[in-house]
Amino acid sequence: MTAGAVLAVPAVATPAQAAPSGPPAPSVSAKGAFLLNQADGSRIYGKYADTKRQMASTTKIMTVRVVLSQTGLDLDRKVTVQQAYRDYVAREGASTADLRTGDKVTVRQLLYATMLPSGCDAAYALADTFGSGTTRSARVKSFIGKMNKKADTLGMTNTEFDSFDGISTTGNNYTTPRDLAKLARSAMKYSTFRTVVKTQKTVRYAKTSTGGTRTYTWYNTNRLLGSYSGAVGIKTGTGTAAGPCLVFAATRGGKTLVGVVLNGSSRYTDAAKLLDYGFGSDTASRMTLRRLPSSAEQD
Repeated sequence: MTAGAVLAVPAVATPAQAAPSGPPAPSVSAKGAFLLNQADGSRIYGKYADTKRQMASTTKIMTVRVVLSQTGLDLDRKVTVQQAYRDYVAREGASTADLRTGDKVTVRQLLYATMLPSGCDAAYALADTFGSGTTRSARVKSFIGKMNKKADTLGMTNTEFDSFDGISTTGNNYTTPRDLAKLARSAMKYSTFRTVVKTQKTVRYAKTSTGGTRTYTWYNTNRLLGSYSGAVGIKTGTGTAAGPCLVFAATRGGKTLVGVVLNGSSRYTDAAKLLDYGFGSDTASRMTLRRLPSSAEQD
C-alpha cells in the first residue's frame, strides 16, 4: 500500500436488512426471509436472502408455474388418475388430494389439488402429464428439467429442483428467499394462478372410471388466508430439513406485496409482521388464524 492510501473495509451485511429508509426492520423467527413489491420487484426486506435452504412443498409453485407456461395450455384437458400417484403418496407419507385411481380430472382441478391441500399426488399427475418421454420416470425427469430451465430463465441463480413436489431424494432441492420471491412474483402474473392460490376452499366434481361422479373437497393449507386482511396467497411447505415455510402475498389499496419465510417456527406471524412493515400497518399482533377442519391436510 502506498503512503497515504486509505484501506477500504467492505461493509458487513447484517442478517436482517430493511429497505434503505423507513422504520426499523421487524424481527422474525424465520432463518431466511424476503419481501418485495409485486409491481416492480423492488426489495423491501431481506434476512439471509441469498442463503440456500430446502423449500419443501413451496416447490409446487414452480410445478404450477411450468404448467401455466405451456404453449396452447387447455385447462379443461382431462387427465386420468393413475394408481402410481396414490402409491407414491402412501410410500412417502406425503400430503394428498386423495385423488382416486381411474377418475378423470381436469388440469385446472389438478392445479387446485396441488396448491390447496398440497397434493403430492396431483403434482405427480402434472409432472407425468406435461413431461416428455415414453415412460413415467422419463416424463417426470423431463418435467423437473423444465422446472430447472424455468428457474434459469427467471434468474433464480441459487435454486435447483430435483423434485416436482418438494420431496427430495438427493437433497438437491433448494432455493433462497430472494429466488423464491422471484418465482412467486412471476407466478402471480397469471390470473389462473392468482385465482387458485387465494381460494380457501373448493368443491370439484370428477367422472369415475365407472361413469359416476365423485366430489372432491379441498381446503387451502395456507392459514394466512382469511386471517390477515388482504391476504391473497400463496403456498405452505413443511419438511424435516426445510422446517415450516410460507410463500405469501397480500393486496391493500392497489399495492401487492409478495414474501417468503423459510424455516420459521412462527411463519404466519412472521408473514404478518413483514406485510405490516411493507404496508405501514400494525395488524399482526391482533391476527387470529383461520382454523382448518380436522379432515383437512396440514402442510
